[in-house]
Amino acid sequence: MYDFDFIVIGSGFGGSVAAHRLTEKGYRVAIVEMGRRWTPANLPHSNWWLHRWFWRPQLGLRGFFNMRFFRHVTILHGCAVGGGSITYACTLLRPPDRVWEMGSWTGLTDWKAEMPQHYQAAMRMLGVVENKILGPADHYLKTVANAVGAGDTYYRTQVAIFQAPEGEPGGRTYPDPYFGGEGPARTTCTACGGCMMGCRHGAKNTLDLNYLYLAEKRGACLLAETRVVDVRPLAGASDGGAGYEVRTVSSTRVRRHPRRLTCQGVVFAASSLGTMELLFRLREKGSLPRVSAQLGRRVRTNSESLIGVRVPGCGEDLSKGVAIGSGVYIDEHTHIEAVRYPSGSDAMSFLATILTGGHPGPGRILLWVNNVIASVVRHPIKTFRIFQPFGWARECVILLCMQALESHIDMDWQRPWWMPLRKFLVSRGKKVPTYIPAANEFAEKFARMTGGTAMSMLPEILFNVPGTAHCLGGCTMADSPERGVVDARHRVFGYKNLYVCDGSVVSANLGVNPSLTITALAERAMSFVPPAAENGWNDSAAEGMPQVPQAQTHS
Repeated sequence: MYDFDFIVIGSGFGGSVAAHRLTEKGYRVAIVEMGRRWTPANLPHSNWWLHRWFWRPQLGLRGFFNMRFFRHVTILHGCAVGGGSITYACTLLRPPDRVWEMGSWTGLTDWKAEMPQHYQAAMRMLGVVENKILGPADHYLKTVANAVGAGDTYYRTQVAIFQAPEGEPGGRTYPDPYFGGEGPARTTCTACGGCMMGCRHGAKNTLDLNYLYLAEKRGACLLAETRVVDVRPLAGASDGGAGYEVRTVSSTRVRRHPRRLTCQGVVFAASSLGTMELLFRLREKGSLPRVSAQLGRRVRTNSESLIGVRVPGCGEDLSKGVAIGSGVYIDEHTHIEAVRYPSGSDAMSFLATILTGGHPGPGRILLWVNNVIASVVRHPIKTFRIFQPFGWARECVILLCMQALESHIDMDWQRPWWMPLRKFLVSRGKKVPTYIPAANEFAEKFARMTGGTAMSMLPEILFNVPGTAHCLGGCTMADSPERGVVDARHRVFGYKNLYVCDGSVVSANLGVNPSLTITALAERAMSFVPPAAENGWNDSAAEGMPQVPQAQTHS
């Protein structure tokens, strides 16, 4: 009766987990992914290759990296087979336990007792190890941390990178080191710093080399370059009890190639931004009218700020190492990591400018103009070298500042004044602060100790808009549709066999890179789905404070 048992929308950290665990349990699974499939042979050599790096298919740009601009935030995210794992910095950290006591998921279950086993499963599948490759930027970070009295908090990151044994150079290929021969051969890391440009050496544990690889090996059907345009219950049960039809079109071709698929269950895993946008569209057009009015509420950005330091003429190549090799806590809530792009990938330099503090508004813009003019007058050659893009990656350390403080914005589906005939996803609410004094002070200290210049993101100064690679929330967990979109087992309120498994369910600012937590939450969600032979296809969200049954243990 159905083309598939489950259709998974998206192949990122939630969708890949769902596809793998469902195929393990005997389900027929299709994965619909809007982005392209990437291999070392077709990855771009640098981010100057815009047509292979940036994702704007309507403009002929079919890369794996995208930026979405909103009034309150600029969101950086991936779009590819493997989702954000192709372009993320492969840093996998557990958040502090206090995050389970914040936000709408508080009290839904005993998170502190349940989550450790799912974190362990995620770490095993992703091949998480402590980083052994420290580049010049990591050593500088430790030196500055010692100088500000935070040296005891310095740590090496936990990364999903296949690293060479001690004393052996990188670049050596081994048979599958993770899954007893079921996975692909892997090559040890060469410390090129290219994690965020897509690993060209086979060292980065992207999802297409673990979860997705195993899912496809067990029969999952992956439909790349395909966009979902409709999901609606099949006739006979408006709550989805009779299954769903999913309509798709091509995401990269002029000819749309429409297709209709049917299934008994659907997993939305298109990233926080993608899932929100799709669910808004489906609720608006009447396909899924029961989706909670809380959709788009409590969207979080990890309270991030992107700052940095450029050292023109630096004698060392600051791009060497892994994308994020180390971090430090400068206070209880504020966490800074040293980030890099590979040498030659300088396109992001156009978003950087001289560090400027002060409160948002015209005063901060005037202060920035004054700083730039003063720099040009006092140090014209140095200022030119700071602003010219070439060499930016090898001379720059990006400082990613994150805070585990409660703050959020909302997303809504509206017609903006400049486009009255179409509705778009728009941001609302109180702006997340773009000026974190402690982080700016750390960057200034870093600059003084390295002989460089501290840098800010230009949109933060001109428009008071922070940038984040960690958009979370929008389909948060809660005990009822009046407070959230899904229950504690990721089931969408109002429908049967309909789930959300991506960053949109995260209900608090994690304060660390969220990929590991998204993976662990998806592991937990899928552990409640029974084997195919035992499924009665009547799974619906529980309201009230649920008595969540013990999840199945991982094999």
